[in-house]
Amino acid sequence: MKQFFFIALSVMAVCANAQSGNPFAGWERLFIQPPGYVAGYAAQPPVIDGNMDDEVWQHAEWTAEFQDIEGDAQPLPYNQTKVKMVWDEDFLYIAASLADKHVWANLNEHDQIIFYDNDFEVFIDPFHTTHQYYEIEINALNTVFDLFLPKPYRSGGRALISWDCKGLQHAVNVNGTLNRPDDEDEGWTVEMAIPFKHLVPVPPVNNTLWRLGFSRVQWETLIVDGKYVKKTDAAGKNLPEHNWVWSPVGAINMHMPERWGYLQFSTQQVGAGLPAFEMPYGERQRQYLWLVYYKQQQYRRENKKYARSLGDLGIDAAVQIDGKNNTLSMEASSRQFTVLISDAVQPALRINNEGLVGMEH
Repeated sequence: MKQFFFIALSVMAVCANAQSGNPFAGWERLFIQPPGYVAGYAAQPPVIDGNMDDEVWQHAEWTAEFQDIEGDAQPLPYNQTKVKMVWDEDFLYIAASLADKHVWANLNEHDQIIFYDNDFEVFIDPFHTTHQYYEIEINALNTVFDLFLPKPYRSGGRALISWDCKGLQHAVNVNGTLNRPDDEDEGWTVEMAIPFKHLVPVPPVNNTLWRLGFSRVQWETLIVDGKYVKKTDAAGKNLPEHNWVWSPVGAINMHMPERWGYLQFSTQQVGAGLPAFEMPYGERQRQYLWLVYYKQQQYRRENKKYARSLGDLGIDAAVQIDGKNNTLSMEASSRQFTVLISDAVQPALRINNEGLVGMEH
């Protein structure tokens, strides 16, 4: 699989916590608020042909343009990428626009490692747990690589490549000429219809919230003997690919579902004045769970074991979120931990050492 690298948290200025009184000091890059998108209902679904000339797409809003996966730590992408989404009872519809002066692709068999080409990728966590999520990749030849992750790679997860998104509809349109280095293109567009029945037991309803990530892989190339060839370093190794995303992760690792964007389903029809996305209170609670998780992982790297108390991590048990008193508690051994957060009104939320998030029962 792709060689992702978890951000080197140990070099961050964590010592600033005690001085600033801000528990997130030194960890800000992992707590930039992800974007949210409200998808309207499509009374007339689009035709999946790779073009975005359907009326429903004319009324749907674009996402913000993609940024580098590390956010403002890297320059803005030199090619524009943006997405639209709508839905009905059966499908989530996605349309993506990828500007590119040189559109190329080589891989043409299902479940090849598509990100070895330039590609467009969709990551879906419909259960909002960071576990049991889906990934779909597509290149300009309309070749698909679809897989299921029982849990992220950081937690020992292994991709189930044999999983296929049955009923997936997908199409690509190249605005130019594919694999022709002797001219310039405008880019390519992607349409997908992703069937709910192969993702979740029941389809979304009004205000259902999913975590969803988009990524575009872009390789640097040269034109050699009339062909596109990836650029290499002095040792002949391919230069690292660009990873351009809707929601900057803060690390070169798309498999951090807690850093993906928010998709909120609305039963209001597209173009009917959809509500603006607002960050739910529970998401602000989750930020404290993730702070404990990240600090525990760093503590373990440095000490070969997990911390036994929140005090060992420099985290106070009492926190204020949107003016409400919340309490953090942790049970931990040297090899595992579980953290709870509660405001004494809402059901408690929890996270464990594998980054599995859910509601306490």
